[in-house]
Amino acid sequence: MIPTEQSLENFTLTIAREIHVEAPLDGTFAALLEQIGPENEKPDGVPMPMKIEPWPGGRWYRDLGDGNGHFWGHVQAIKRPTLLEICGPLFASYPFLSNVQYRLSEASGGTLIAFRHTALGFLSDEQKARMNEGWAAMSERVRKQAEAGSKKPISRSTSSK
Repeated sequence: MIPTEQSLENFTLTIAREIHVEAPLDGTFAALLEQIGPENEKPDGVPMPMKIEPWPGGRWYRDLGDGNGHFWGHVQAIKRPTLLEICGPLFASYPFLSNVQYRLSEASGGTLIAFRHTALGFLSDEQKARMNEGWAAMSERVRKQAEAGSKKPISRSTSSK
């Protein structure tokens, strides 16, 4: 059977949004790594710390200890502080492949994050809605952390180490 255009829509996902952050590019990128990593949480605020290895081929996963956990993806591309791209199954334990892109650029008054998540696999409408909610919550946490960090006094270290 050849899939129809309508049936293909049932197996695809595209979420795109732009987030304006009133913070410098470097600080926003650092906040992004923190929020998708150790500071990650579910949309309801329940902590869900993750590990991110921020280099090409690095893993993004949830470490539950004792060798247990859940693999979410690999860093496909990273170019500090303007690009982070991850590919993998994310939360899914069924046929599902995602590409998640964060493209950061300088913008008036701070940083613009162009976020895009495209995916192919088995997804219900309910799962798509929850993913949209999850990415929105993540974006808001990144924005808040970056903006809070940009308001902190800059420490002037005299050490070169």
